[in-house]
Amino acid sequence: MPEINETNRHLFDQYTLAEKQKLYLDAAELFSDNKRQLFDRLVQNRTRHICVVLEDIFQSHNASAVLRSCDCFGVQDIHVVENHNRYSPNSDVSMGSDKWVDYYKHPSILQTYDELHSKGYRVIATLPHENDTMITDLDISQPVALVFGTELTGLTQEAIDHADGYVKVPMYGFTESFNISVCAALSLFCLTERMRSDSNLHWQLSEDEQATLKLYWAMQVIHDGPRVMQHLMRKLKVEN
Repeated sequence: MPEINETNRHLFDQYTLAEKQKLYLDAAELFSDNKRQLFDRLVQNRTRHICVVLEDIFQSHNASAVLRSCDCFGVQDIHVVENHNRYSPNSDVSMGSDKWVDYYKHPSILQTYDELHSKGYRVIATLPHENDTMITDLDISQPVALVFGTELTGLTQEAIDHADGYVKVPMYGFTESFNISVCAALSLFCLTERMRSDSNLHWQLSEDEQATLKLYWAMQVIHDGPRVMQHLMRKLKVEN
């Protein structure tokens, strides 16, 4: 089943909130009550207040582990920069998480930063740096994009130079760095827990975003989901 990506990301853009809700009710007739209850519960915990950027990760199992962590912590968006290395989720590691999150592919780090800035994100590079901040102290009062680099060499100088800030995870052993997937999981756990405990943050998806996301999730659990959804969309057009 295709993940939420550039090929289908705008599938429901033409519909109003009420129309999306009608589509979902029709689709929900085709899967179990347990799944409907699960979707209703999980969508309340999805967020775009925090997102993840992976720059040119060449080991697919590491990138897939990060994607899995994003799903586990309710982080909806992951951005993949493919300077040299193509990324394809490793299903043995991602455990199907690519079906539930949005991931975006970009040709360059600067294009990624520009897009994130246009959406109001502060871009934070994860690395030890003379001006860095501990992950526990990072300001998350506005949306934050955490940037992780390749396994061997870390972030490119371009990614570092154009970031808005720097963050590191506390370490107390001889080893100087965490594996990228471990670093991402620790960072996301810390930030999402702080985010959810802050009553001043509006971190949840909007009602329209939630309705859209549940439609994508519905396509994942319905047999031949994309074809069925196209049928429901045609039916809705006739009814209107």
